[in-house]
Amino acid sequence: MKYQVAIIGGGPAGYTAAEAAGKAGLSVVLFEKQSLGGVCLNEGCIPTKTLLYSAKTYDAARHASKYAVKVDEVSFDLSKIIARKQKVVRKLVLGVKGKLTAHGVNIVQGEAVIVDKNTVQCGDETYECENLILCTGSETFIPPIPGTDTVPFWTHRDALDSKELPASLAIIGGGVIGMEFASFFNSLGVQVTVIEMLDEILGGMDKELSALLRAEYAKRGVKFMLGTKVVSVAEVSCEEEKKQVQVHYENAREVGTVLADRLLLSVGRRPVRKGFGLENLNLQKTERGSICVDGQMRSSVPGVYVCGDLTGFSLLAHTAVREAEVVVHTILGKEDVMSYRAIPGVVYTNPEIAGVGQTEEALQAKGVVYRAVKLPMAYSGRFVAENEGVNGVCKLLIAEDDTILGAHVLGNPASEIITLAGMAIELKLTVAEWKKIIFPHPTVSEIFKEAL
Repeated sequence: MKYQVAIIGGGPAGYTAAEAAGKAGLSVVLFEKQSLGGVCLNEGCIPTKTLLYSAKTYDAARHASKYAVKVDEVSFDLSKIIARKQKVVRKLVLGVKGKLTAHGVNIVQGEAVIVDKNTVQCGDETYECENLILCTGSETFIPPIPGTDTVPFWTHRDALDSKELPASLAIIGGGVIGMEFASFFNSLGVQVTVIEMLDEILGGMDKELSALLRAEYAKRGVKFMLGTKVVSVAEVSCEEEKKQVQVHYENAREVGTVLADRLLLSVGRRPVRKGFGLENLNLQKTERGSICVDGQMRSSVPGVYVCGDLTGFSLLAHTAVREAEVVVHTILGKEDVMSYRAIPGVVYTNPEIAGVGQTEEALQAKGVVYRAVKLPMAYSGRFVAENEGVNGVCKLLIAEDDTILGAHVLGNPASEIITLAGMAIELKLTVAEWKKIIFPHPTVSEIFKEAL
């Protein structure tokens, strides 16, 4: 069987490329060994946000009196929350499959292996292609902590499906995934401890706003242990034949232990580079082992493209989607180039935190001259109306030529308004040019205009 385009991996990068290529009239085969949608749709972005929205709704009901609304006997049903999450995932997976089928994409369920740049083997079948797109995604990284081979622990996948709440939860890793699960379980009444090796949570986000978010969750009872290294874990018995996980740690102040009913390992993800014959292509790699690509996502081997987590550049679904669009445009002969100038990052805690462009820490490390403008979110009337007793911050980083270098927001709905700042950064708008844009009133997005 011969195709113009063969794609390995059915996550955001893979299914976006398949749909775009199929829509353009190219013959396309897409290989996926698990479920369409990849990690993002099945066990990442979508299911976590579904759970977090249930938790947010529960939080809103518990604190409805702030808005002069009386709600008696607020409760939740965890098994139904999980069931709803699964329903949402199934619906969206079917939607992806329907769009691909509508555009003539041949979806092959199975483990694909690359023979060479024009040949892919899957089961007993051999597929020939003119262009090969690699979108194999990423996998959970399990740190080599002594004891993890004998102690039961959760990964994000286990945490998503648990229908029983532990009384206490220790989370190793205070990154995006760790903080989102800390938010979810804290809202449902679990005693959460977050252990982070760095000196602040959310390493890639603005440090000042990250600290403010941490302070907010500390008020809600989450315990944070920063600059702390986990040296080992063990399972111990306690009263009534119950077993707990004992986390041994050390930091600059002390050596000690944390006891918890459950342990969640959330130290990050790494690109999937093994198991599909990547070595048969002999692609040029960076010093860190990532595959070298140019602005059109072309690898060092003609006709082979790489997008998504496999590049090792940005393990985010929306980055992968844009990279896939660039790849298909390149195959079709249309001019396009990938830009990483304005990739938004969002943490869906409550409140949300979002950023795009440069952080202050990055600019300082590069020696770039800038000025920072900070405003309380209370400068937005809509924010005040909808966030009783809650604070937030908007920060803009502005270059000497008055273009926007970075934007960072703590406060709901940061995830929905951050794209406005991303557009300003990508288009290199100056403060004067961005100020000419008319923002609808009242909206939270007006906070950018106030800051300008």
